[in-house]
Amino acid sequence: MAQIPSLRRFTTAPSLAEIEAIAERATATIPEALLRHVQNVVVRVEDFPDEETEREMELDSPFDILGLYRGVGMPWQSVTQPHLGPDMIFLYRRPILDYWCESGEDLTHLVRHVLIHEIGHHFGFSDADMEALEAEAGEQED
Repeated sequence: MAQIPSLRRFTTAPSLAEIEAIAERATATIPEALLRHVQNVVVRVEDFPDEETEREMELDSPFDILGLYRGVGMPWQSVTQPHLGPDMIFLYRRPILDYWCESGEDLTHLVRHVLIHEIGHHFGFSDADMEALEAEAGEQED
């Protein structure tokens, strides 16, 4: 796995801007073969999903989601049916920080993981597809 240069050790909860900076550094570690397909995807960091997203995703709590891809995945894009608006990846700061505190996982690793997971949705991968790929990658690391 590519290493992300550490920003600093946090003694207080990182701000939206600091999480955005971590995401930018994480993006720089994504292989070029994948990165060229997500150049027009906008990455936004917000504290929580909006109420509409909570309803659509049937969340019990706004802490139940770390990130979200909104757009038309590459397999479903068509020149005959252009979609309006940019494809977007949302990273949700407060749920990410909550998970970070509970898991003890490195924050830069966690943000990169969520970002890559949402990029996977841009490529049309389901959650099950990505879990299988992660399991396979984990086996290769052992």
